[in-house]
Amino acid sequence: MWSASTRAFLGFIAAAISVLTFHQGMVELLHGMGLAPFTAYSAHPMPPFGVPLIADLCFWGGLYGAVFGLLLPRFAWPLPVCGIILGIIAALVAMFVVAPIKGGAIANGWQAWPIARSLIINGFWGLGVGLILPLLMPRRFRHARHA
Repeated sequence: MWSASTRAFLGFIAAAISVLTFHQGMVELLHGMGLAPFTAYSAHPMPPFGVPLIADLCFWGGLYGAVFGLLLPRFAWPLPVCGIILGIIAALVAMFVVAPIKGGAIANGWQAWPIARSLIINGFWGLGVGLILPLLMPRRFRHARHA
């Protein structure tokens, strides 16, 4: 059986990989289409410690992934669907909790496209988590996701 710590660890790894592939891939796609003013893989230092943005995203995404891994035995829906829900939750937390704490506007100032863009980028990241995590699991646990 899979231990909670193993599920959390693999969830963290899956989410960090998804940041580097799915999340940043969608950022670059939207940027290339002229729909995002920012580019992928930014090394812009993030306060308060000056950590590069991409490392910050991998860390925080990984924490969400760890929780996803811990909750894995409770999921009844396919993991990609659960992952998309994870991404939507992460986007909403960023818009309604993190942004105001950092002095930003709630929900991207209620502008429709920035809200939609955040949901698209983070939903795609969550999809990646739901697709990558089973690939990290031992084969015998891919179909039976029990604790």
